[in-house]
Amino acid sequence: MPDDESRSALAVSPVAEVARRLAVARGAQATWAVEPVKARLRVVRRLRRLIAREAEDLAALVHTYAGRAPAETLAAEILPLVAACRFLEGEAEALLAPRRLGAEGRPRWLAGVTAEVRRDALGVVLVIAPGNYPLMLPGIQMIQALAAGNAVAVKPPPQGSVALLRLAALLDKAGLPDGLVQVLGEGVAEAEAAIAAGVDKVVLTGSVETGRAVLRRLAEAVVPATMELSGSDAVIVLPGADLDLVARSVAYGLRLNAGATCIAPRRIVVPRDQAAELEARLLARLAEVPPAAVPLRVRRQAATLVRAAVEQGARLATPPFDPAEGAMAPVLVADAHPSMELLQSDVFAPVTTLVAVADAEAALRVAHEGPYGLGASVFGPRKAAEAVAARLRVGSVTVNDLIVPTADPRLPFGGRGWSGFGATRGPEGLLEMTRPKAISVRRGRFRPHLRPPRDGDARLFALYLRLAHGGWRGLLGR
Repeated sequence: MPDDESRSALAVSPVAEVARRLAVARGAQATWAVEPVKARLRVVRRLRRLIAREAEDLAALVHTYAGRAPAETLAAEILPLVAACRFLEGEAEALLAPRRLGAEGRPRWLAGVTAEVRRDALGVVLVIAPGNYPLMLPGIQMIQALAAGNAVAVKPPPQGSVALLRLAALLDKAGLPDGLVQVLGEGVAEAEAAIAAGVDKVVLTGSVETGRAVLRRLAEAVVPATMELSGSDAVIVLPGADLDLVARSVAYGLRLNAGATCIAPRRIVVPRDQAAELEARLLARLAEVPPAAVPLRVRRQAATLVRAAVEQGARLATPPFDPAEGAMAPVLVADAHPSMELLQSDVFAPVTTLVAVADAEAALRVAHEGPYGLGASVFGPRKAAEAVAARLRVGSVTVNDLIVPTADPRLPFGGRGWSGFGATRGPEGLLEMTRPKAISVRRGRFRPHLRPPRDGDARLFALYLRLAHGGWRGLLGR
């Protein structure tokens, strides 16, 4: 049974309590960090099984403004969460194990020195959660931080506390030691108080504006961060692509979570001679997507950006929409240009654009014409699509699909440019929850660097450099 201290960790805290909560977490982390990784992973395994048994109840607690169907929440939030747990169970021990270095590659002048690289826990990690996937995204980050030996303070999004409190309760039931998880309040002031009280890393999923604001606060204390920020993803359609597959995929991307996905399809880049056909197929598929609830602020943003694009020469291919209406059907803007603000923005609504180009080189230029670099998709013959994918300056690329393959727990997720830096998920995400420490051990009595400098040292060093690194000309003294 949890004691009073651990019960308090499962209740949303007022701002005044944040510093005390973090002190409790830090005290608990000191013991947790020295637990064998296997012991930590036993908690992860028990958690996975508990989540699976209570999946429907847990999904029902997840609040989204789009009013998701239960099946979508189970698929988009719960399945990736338990998959991430299973990945850690199988891989975390090896990833976190000390890496011992042998003699191979060691400079000769370090003969007698053995070395290893350890992965130390950071301490207390602050997870700032987003509103679009309020359980899966922070949940994976929390579990990776715990597996690496950290304590976690999590700031839920508005109306996101209930699901994260339930996840914390399941961790408690799985045997996580008291105090290691602290669920803070939902307000911005809670995150600010946590940063002011002192954390060892911040993992933020949110907008670029929020990322900048948080980074300004972290810079003063030189606190590291992982920034998983927004995107404006391109979908590159190559000659020979299955246009019906493209249309179905885009419709899925706009239907999923009412378009409020950071890697939703925003800019469809298609060869000019295929644009009309793809537009017709898109309109047919989008007509099958029911209107979804979108916040008023986002509807107004979308309406303003779409209106501006039309005034600049784009064409609204779908029926006009009224931002005053709560439900929003998918919106397709054709004849768009990459310089339009609509294509440079992160719009968390079912809105996409169609850009016609001459060829694949032009498509790459369009994909790179913007500040974001989170993800992209390429549709077309496999070899050609893979060649384009290799050249895209983004964090994740899917070929002949979109969104779903990025949930593979073996893969890292992160962006470039305004889409942030660092990685969550996969091996890279786990290691981001640690800091490397190198340990070198000198054996024997050979320590020539300790003697005073002597005449002839420079000549000796120069001769060694010539012999060791100068190639055959160095051996001949040339």
